[in-house]
Parts: sequence; C-alpha cells; structure tokens
Amino acid sequence: MEGIASLVPLILVFLIMYFLLIRPQQRKLKEHQAMVAALRRGDQIVTSGGIVGKVTKVKEGENEIEVEIAPGVHVRVVRNTVSSVISKTEPAKA
Repeated sequence: MEGIASLVPLILVFLIMYFLLIRPQQRKLKEHQAMVAALRRGDQIVTSGGIVGKVTKVKEGENEIEVEIAPGVHVRVVRNTVSSVISKTEPAKA
C-alpha cells in the first residue's frame, strides 16, 4: 500500500507537466503545420529570420516556397521557417 502512495505524487507531477507543457506545444505544432500547409501565392509572410515578403510561388510536394522580399528580388525559403502569415489572399475563383 505504501508503494502505491509513493507513486501518487509522481503521477500528479507527470499530469501537471502534460497539461501545462506537452499538450500546448503539440497544439501549437499542429497549428503551425496547418498554417504552412495553407500557404498560397500572394500571402504576406514573416520568416523566423525576420524577413517579410510576399509568396510568389508555392510548389506542392516540395519543401520550398518562393518569396518576393523587394520588387524584383525573389528568394527561396524553406516552408517550415515561416513563422506567421500577416495577410491572406482571397482564394482564386473557379
């Protein structure tokens, strides 16, 4: 009986860690993956390096996007380095 009683605090600590640390990180990771998957041409983005630009080319199945950071200046950026989307474009009309 004492063995079970000594495990209760350990289990409580694990549950607290799960709900305060692990679960929110998993949710944030899923949101980031959904944001990166939803990138479209014309979206204004910010990369994790602080570069602000407009997405000019999105290739499905590839890990890179092309971003225009100044008029006529295009750079290729790894999708996962996009930290946020400033403004979304309207979907193309069929």
